[in-house]
Amino acid sequence: MNRIKLKFETLKSAGKKALIPYITPEFPFKGITVPLLHELEKGGADLIEVGIPFSDPLADGETIQHSSDVTIKNGISIPQILDSVKEFRTTSELPVLLMGYMNPILHFGMENFLKASRDAGVDGIIVPDLPPEEASEFKKISNSYGISNVFLIAPTTADERMRKIDELSTDFSYCVSVTGVTGARTQLGSNGSFDAFLQRVGKNVKKPFVVGFGISRAEHVSHVWQFADGAVVGSALINVLGNAHSQQEALDSAKHFLISLRPS
Repeated sequence: MNRIKLKFETLKSAGKKALIPYITPEFPFKGITVPLLHELEKGGADLIEVGIPFSDPLADGETIQHSSDVTIKNGISIPQILDSVKEFRTTSELPVLLMGYMNPILHFGMENFLKASRDAGVDGIIVPDLPPEEASEFKKISNSYGISNVFLIAPTTADERMRKIDELSTDFSYCVSVTGVTGARTQLGSNGSFDAFLQRVGKNVKKPFVVGFGISRAEHVSHVWQFADGAVVGSALINVLGNAHSQQEALDSAKHFLISLRPS
């Protein structure tokens, strides 16, 4: 059984839900990635998403775009990201997923990327600009290397397509809370539409599903957990990291922020 599936089954058996931080590797300081992964695990992360910076991230808002720009200028590369995951994996069994766009993956070579990801200890891949209908080859190769595929469900996704995405996603699906880009928000949805969306997802999927885009407070996490199996926190965490003046301050702030997000 892979680490992702085992994690969700373990959480479910304990009556718990997942808290999933997203990071941009090597942001805001060079050399921070591996220590940051460890601090987030100490802070209670159940899975961790690691972004693959890209110059044209269609699904990302200003915060994550900025963090990607910083790391791209610092010379970040897919091999460096995989080396960080591999180093983290030597002392941790926490599930790690990569989230990136097709352009860098194709440039690296699809099979080379998936094989290298497997060898580094990556558990799953989220590709926001890869529609499930066009993912057959990617999914086939991923399966051959034991890499989980995660596809996105949006508020505009029809019920039938939700069921298809659930079928194609290996271990869980990822619901975006809004039709738009990533970014910390003061509230999730409006006029009950957000709750109705998550209720609709729950009726149409069989595998676990998590919710991301806009989650920035403990009350957001608590609300999402009423419906979903996990909550993803990205931009709000990136903001915390970006305000740090030293690597140690960034590490401490990230861990404490994650701890603060878990409902008491």
